[in-house]
Amino acid sequence: MFIDGPHRTADGPELQILSWRLRRLLEAGFGIDLAEGLAADRRMDLHALLSLVARSCQTTLAARILSPVEGAWQ
Repeated sequence: MFIDGPHRTADGPELQILSWRLRRLLEAGFGIDLAEGLAADRRMDLHALLSLVARSCQTTLAARILSPVEGAWQ
């Protein structure tokens, strides 16, 4: 499984965390493709995503709201 891009793979504890994040996102109703991308991106706040969805926010909108802005804070 890839994490943070196609050239870095997860193993050991990192793989367990990635698997847990993916499982939580799938249980919350995220589609597999979106869930895999979000789970692998450590910049995404999993708890904030799940909180938005629990408040009836669509999964794709929650991901868009919380997606990091490229180039911000650099």
